[in-house]
Amino acid sequence: MRILITGATGFVGGHLRRYFLAHTDWAITGTCYPETPPPPFDPQRETLHYLDLRDAGATRALLAQSPPDYIIHLAAQSHVPTSYQDPWGTLDNNIRGQLNLLEGLLALNLAPRTLVIGSSEEYGRAGVAELPLTEEHPLRPENPYSVSKVAQDVMGYQYFISFGLPVIRMRPFNHVGPGQSARFVLPAFASQVAEIEAGKQAPVMRVGNLEPARDFTDVRDVVRAYHLALTRGMPGEVYNIASGTPRTIQSLVEQLVTLATIPIRVEIDPERYRPADVPIIYGSAAKLKQDTGWEPEIPFEQTIQDVLDEWRQITTGG
Repeated sequence: MRILITGATGFVGGHLRRYFLAHTDWAITGTCYPETPPPPFDPQRETLHYLDLRDAGATRALLAQSPPDYIIHLAAQSHVPTSYQDPWGTLDNNIRGQLNLLEGLLALNLAPRTLVIGSSEEYGRAGVAELPLTEEHPLRPENPYSVSKVAQDVMGYQYFISFGLPVIRMRPFNHVGPGQSARFVLPAFASQVAEIEAGKQAPVMRVGNLEPARDFTDVRDVVRAYHLALTRGMPGEVYNIASGTPRTIQSLVEQLVTLATIPIRVEIDPERYRPADVPIIYGSAAKLKQDTGWEPEIPFEQTIQDVLDEWRQITTGG
């Protein structure tokens, strides 16, 4: 079996490749942009290619060169603050890239089982009585990134209905873990703790709005969910990936401060606030569990410890 993973060298893509190397005998084709492809984890089973999915011809050529049995489409501009700074760049990248991928499959008469990765950001804000969010909840995107994800989501459904492509859509809630960029909330805080412990920053952690509550799942549980959905999920369906437990940003900060080896003071930085922040959101993964048997396994306390330990190593060069 051959699988194509777009965005294969990103945060989730790296974990996904490791998972498939460890748990399957599939050959992996991965794409990356914009950097030069790094060395593969396993040169015998992996090939990595530079590809701008906005280039329809190059996208079709790669599909023709190595026709996949499975696709997981991860490649996207996924940073919400960046989407505010460059809304059209986010929309163009995320929508056109997926369109070229699906059109390439049609042109080559290929029909691999395909995961289209959306986001819980598609749901927007919800009243407490509406929680946990299920796949039936209305989509109310509140930022350019979530608008692009709604477009990818409904596009995946349209190509299933119109052309019979076996597309399965995923709506993961916040996922965190080792390897994530410090642009995101948990590693942003963990990197500050590591810098403070190493004496490279004053003992003050600068944070934004601590009140929002989010549904966090370890990325290693998320990639396992992708594999199960890809092989056991129903084409045309959409699945949440969620822990079902809301955790405030304040609780993340408190746990990290507790794990720190020296006292740390927390200060609010207004520059870190977003133009719009959903107060609380958490989801139900009951449908995914019913169809695939998935449920999260890694305790969140372990995730926090692993992320902090990674940033300690990065900061000290260990």
